Amino acid sequence: MSRVRIEAGDFHFIGVLEEEKAPRTSKWFQSLLPFRSQVIHARWSGEALWTPLGDLETGLSLENQTAYPASGDVLFYPGGISEAEILLPYGSTSFASRAGQLAGNHFMTIITGRERLAELGNHVLWNGAMDIEFDRLD
Repeated sequence: MSRVRIEAGDFHFIGVLEEEKAPRTSKWFQSLLPFRSQVIHARWSGEALWTPLGDLETGLSLENQTAYPASGDVLFYPGGISEAEILLPYGSTSFASRAGQLAGNHFMTIITGRERLAELGNHVLWNGAMDIEFDRLD
């Protein structure tokens, strides 16, 4: 079980990769670590943050996909009808874009710090983009 440290400002989380349910996505994401970017508030998905990845080509397809992730279920959308992205839900979420409903690969689940996800989401909603870093914990 591979664990990932997630930091955004004063917010600290630990996630576990869903290596059995989303093996290709988990392996791909591990190859990016440490991964640094910014999160912004999702425009269409409800209570979620996202990291736009543009026209990133990964060769990944859908696995362990969902359109209705729970708080702390981190998704990767490999692109298609919308740009590639990482979605970090902190509350009620229906994954979508301006093109309509999407489904993303649930490849990581936050297991520590989950109780602060809504606080992070509201901080980004009212204060704007935040730097975020994902890195190996083990």
